Amino acid sequence: MSRPAVIAHRGYAGVAPENTIAAVERAVAHDETAMLEIDVRPAADGTPVVVHDERLEGTREGRPLTDATGLVRETPLEAIREARVLGTEATIPTLSELLAAVPETVGVNVELKGCGRSDLRVGESLSSAERDRRREAWRPFVERVVADCAAFGGDLLFSSFCEGAIAALRELADYATAALLWDDLEAGLEIARRYDCEAIHPPRNAIVGTELAGTAYAGLSGEPSIDVLAEAHAEGRAVNVWTATNWLQFDALAAAGVDGIVADYPGLGDRSPSR
Repeated sequence: MSRPAVIAHRGYAGVAPENTIAAVERAVAHDETAMLEIDVRPAADGTPVVVHDERLEGTREGRPLTDATGLVRETPLEAIREARVLGTEATIPTLSELLAAVPETVGVNVELKGCGRSDLRVGESLSSAERDRRREAWRPFVERVVADCAAFGGDLLFSSFCEGAIAALRELADYATAALLWDDLEAGLEIARRYDCEAIHPPRNAIVGTELAGTAYAGLSGEPSIDVLAEAHAEGRAVNVWTATNWLQFDALAAAGVDGIVADYPGLGDRSPSR
């Protein structure tokens, strides 16, 4: 059995302050790390910054996400760059700053998380007219992201839950793209087919035949309605699954034959008894 690519979730968020240069530096030190997964959204001036949450005062396990407050899209860039993450000295970087810290031997999965507005239509397969409107709404931010990525010499994979983001990227650049799947698996596959995405990124409980299938996670509960792994592979798409938090999950997903696993911790594959 081939080993799935290990994708460091926000730079292995289980062991380092997520989406920071400190996390990147620790993640790339592990030989198993094939790719980093990061989240980008715009600051008030449109600059792409690497942060997951819409607001700066979110929490992780009861700890404040940052020592700042407010919507990221309404906050000046310098205030964002000074915000300290999860009680550490690590700060929120711009996309260009983070990419400069990544060696070209490690790929980067850039998730297009937001475009500066709240009505994102997450996980929806859109009508033709709405598709055009959403593509144009995303275009300015995607242009900024693509420009910031131009200097990076490693592999890049773009992903999003939002069809408008994928539509804008496909029109602006020739990068590999993945449709992120949420609670509507059929809609996610439809988007992947519409834009001929190189990959899909389903949640861990969407993989039929594993003990994870049917558990409640990421908007899904109950047995998956379709076999996304089989359908994607039949169409020539890679399947990268999110997010493994322990070696049992990693082992189950690897045994199912997925291509990549987004992981919160390094070493999960090495701990698997089947390896």
